[in-house]
Amino acid sequence: MGADQLGIAIVGGGFMATVHSRAARAARARLVGVASSTPEKAATAADALGIATAYASLDALLDDDAVDVVHVTTPNALHAEQTIAALAAGKHVVCEKPLATTVADAERMVGAIGTNIATVPFVYRFHPMVREARARFRDGTAGTVLSIHGSYLQDWLLGADDDNWRVDTDQGGRSRAFADIGSHLVDLVEFVSGDRVARVATTKKTVFADRAAHHGITTEDAVAVVLETVSGAIGTLLVSQVAPGRKNRLHLEIAGSAESVAFDQEHPETLWVGRRGGSLLIPRDADQLHDDAARLCVVPAGHPQGYQDAFNAFVADTYAAIGGDTPDGLPQFADGLRAVRVTDAVIDAAESGSWIEIEKGSRS
Repeated sequence: MGADQLGIAIVGGGFMATVHSRAARAARARLVGVASSTPEKAATAADALGIATAYASLDALLDDDAVDVVHVTTPNALHAEQTIAALAAGKHVVCEKPLATTVADAERMVGAIGTNIATVPFVYRFHPMVREARARFRDGTAGTVLSIHGSYLQDWLLGADDDNWRVDTDQGGRSRAFADIGSHLVDLVEFVSGDRVARVATTKKTVFADRAAHHGITTEDAVAVVLETVSGAIGTLLVSQVAPGRKNRLHLEIAGSAESVAFDQEHPETLWVGRRGGSLLIPRDADQLHDDAARLCVVPAGHPQGYQDAFNAFVADTYAAIGGDTPDGLPQFADGLRAVRVTDAVIDAAESGSWIEIEKGSRS
């Protein structure tokens, strides 16, 4: 089935619903309808997104044979039940990250997939220069992984008056900053390096226990992680939603034995490649990139691409997979489960004050 024949429905009506709807339109799919927490909110979302049908409930959405794919963009605690219901109804699913608030729920979601396609939007994988960084480790150009340094910094929760449902454990889960954005960072670490995080030691901080509408907050505003990988590489990660001036600064630098690569999501048009004998800045120019990076260049060099372009590419690859293709690097529910397991280990390590093993690795 071609993307132009797929019927798409969205559950949820916030910012991410808007991003998903744009990506679905870019892939030439048909936006059929939207459901939200109430019929009134569904109607508001349908009007805002330019979608004809506002479903009175999730059940009504799932009963509609015109819907082939369900995009779940609701608060984290709702993902598991909504996704499992959609899969049981025979729908393909795109579920926002974090996939679930517990490992057990994420495992149930993976177990419910059957023959459906189920993906999770780790969309930073779809920046061409991320694919270029990955290609350099995959073909041996960068050598073996020695060390990793990364951060994901935002400032949208900087003040005590800043508030959001994500600070509430009942809606967002036991982790906030790491589950929300640190999951992207770890996914990129493993995706680019081809290595996996084996164990972590962490510390976390809640700057504001009380915000405008929430009190007794326990979810973290910031978390620092020391890690070791399966191959024996070491690294550090810093994740914060209280970093003044940083809007969405995801930065990753991986040192290989032959060269380092560094990617900055706020400046995604270049990849820094560091060498002992001289460094270079590679532009997003399809003629200079590995094939997997070049295929994601949707406009000529010198015309900037960004976050929505990456999201569009992710959704297009999801729909291609539904049509029978096997796009390389498509993040599926197994990757979402992996991120939930790493998040659990990060929070467990902070709370226990000890290293937490995720999987067996070498000790150097």
